[in-house]
Parts: sequence; structure tokens; C-alpha cells
Amino acid sequence: MAKKKKLSSFGDLGGMVFSTDPDFEPVGEELEEDSVPFNEQTLYVSYDKKQRKGKVVTLVQGFEGPESELVELGKLLKNKCGAGGTAKDGEILVQGNFVTKIMEILAKQGFNVKKKGG
Repeated sequence: MAKKKKLSSFGDLGGMVFSTDPDFEPVGEELEEDSVPFNEQTLYVSYDKKQRKGKVVTLVQGFEGPESELVELGKLLKNKCGAGGTAKDGEILVQGNFVTKIMEILAKQGFNVKKKGG
């Protein structure tokens, strides 16, 4: 007779858990936002140095879609510009003044791009 494996955690149950709570929502099954086609999005590109200790950054705003696509786009822009930065909260920050270069890259990707500010 085969020896039964000892279950040491809920994960060993295959992720199935029963709840009597009528408002129960499974943990870990977050719904991703639907992806909006690039040609239907308008991104605003500007440079900013306020509240950044005088350092200039290029700011891309207006992205609609899942956070994973935002991070991927941010990675592409940082790579093409050879600069650091971050992508979070619906914004992409690229260190340095790369407004025209980023506008060209985004236009090639199929986004509608507008320059914001002076």
C-alpha cells in the first residue's frame, strides 16, 4: 500500500479552499485591466524638475492598461534612451531630458503623442 503524503499547508490542497462567506473573493486571482490598443491612447510627454532637487526628468502620462504593460513600456523607453527611471502609478519617469526622442519612440509604437508644457 502506498504511503500518503502529509499535507503541511493550504498550498498542498491544490489551492482549493471552501468559504461560507457570501462576499468571499479568492486571493491571488486579481483581474487584470483590459488592454487598450495603443492607437486609441494619447500619451502626454513633458519634462519636469520641480520637487526633484533640480534634476530633470522626462515624464510620460496618460497610459491606460495593466501595470505590467506600463512597466514593459518604461523598460523599453529607458533602454532606448540609455537612462534610468521608473514606471508606476500610471506614469513613466526617465532620467534626463529626452522629450523629442521619447515622442518619436512612442509614435513608432503606435501611440498618439502630445507634448505637454513648454
